[in-house]
Amino acid sequence: MTTLIKNVRIITPYDILDGYAVSIKRGKIDGLIKESQLEEKDYERVIDGEGNFLSPGFIDIHNHGNSGFDIMDSSEKALDKIGAYHISNGVTSYLGTVITSAKEDILKAVDNINKYENKKDKSQLIGVHLEGPFFNVAKKGAQPEVHIKEPNIQVLEEIMELTDKIRMVSLAPELEGALGAIRYLREKNIPVSMAHSYASYEETMKGIEAGITIATHLYNGMREFNHREPGIIGASLTDDRVYCEVIYDRFHLHDAAVKMALRMKGYDRIILVSDAMRAAGLEDGEYDLGGQRVYVQDGKPKLESGSIAGSTLDLKEAVYNMVTYMQVPINEAVKMASLNPAKAIKVDEEIGSIEIGKKADLILFDRDININKVFLGGQLAWKKN
Repeated sequence: MTTLIKNVRIITPYDILDGYAVSIKRGKIDGLIKESQLEEKDYERVIDGEGNFLSPGFIDIHNHGNSGFDIMDSSEKALDKIGAYHISNGVTSYLGTVITSAKEDILKAVDNINKYENKKDKSQLIGVHLEGPFFNVAKKGAQPEVHIKEPNIQVLEEIMELTDKIRMVSLAPELEGALGAIRYLREKNIPVSMAHSYASYEETMKGIEAGITIATHLYNGMREFNHREPGIIGASLTDDRVYCEVIYDRFHLHDAAVKMALRMKGYDRIILVSDAMRAAGLEDGEYDLGGQRVYVQDGKPKLESGSIAGSTLDLKEAVYNMVTYMQVPINEAVKMASLNPAKAIKVDEEIGSIEIGKKADLILFDRDININKVFLGGQLAWKKN
């Protein structure tokens, strides 16, 4: 089927195009056409965008769950519900984040993701983000300490025997065996991120040289910055090889910390993530994450110890916050939730931007990032009300 989406403000990787329409053929973007030159009769379906923004779908590379479900539930129902919530918030693709757990539970969750068949009306689950268990207990945050281990290539091999969908692995680069694991993953073309780490600047740089390209939830779960020992934060902010995840719910990070990251990394190296847990989309109350009790008050999830335990954020809100509180141009904020994560996990040849030849995973939203319609491969997958 040939589809035309007209009367839209098209967000490309470079600017906002007015006066153009998007042509879609066989599920992919076929062209950007001046509306003054359109022949609507050439298309089987014409969609009026009513002056809204047309954007690439958001890609959440770090989230644990939502709407009462968690990736670690390891069921088709859980992934269906998680994907349904994601698509209603403009997320067309996501990684299922597997938290530090007993090995058998990690394997079960990875196997469940591997076997899951995506549905045409739900966000597409495109792989696994393995967040743990190779972390430093000194910065464990909400990662269950009992299951934290030193990096082990044999464990990675066992996980990868189940699937070829590992898209990202987060670990602490200062641990014994970490550099070998990083090099091993780099050889497998799997992006490596640094997280829950007490690494010094020197230790971090060794990890980057070995192959690390992402910093998981920048500032959180990391050794604090010091002017004599800039540590993992200093290395992440000053090395151009590193993408930095940012949880911009205005709870995890002070606005000044976000502003500093923007000035240091620029618009092309910041990745907006939700790090959402099962309470996302639900009321305050008692939930769990990684087998630990989580108490959510005013939308802020915490363990009994006071440690932050994920978030209740969604990516449309993160984009809104960037535009509203950081005055980031809307096309650049969208890039942080689409093309940047796609590049970081090496799927940008297929998704992440409105460019000819890419999959037509698209969203229509207004100036306040209220999602009106979502398209997967050019087909309407969700609409408001």
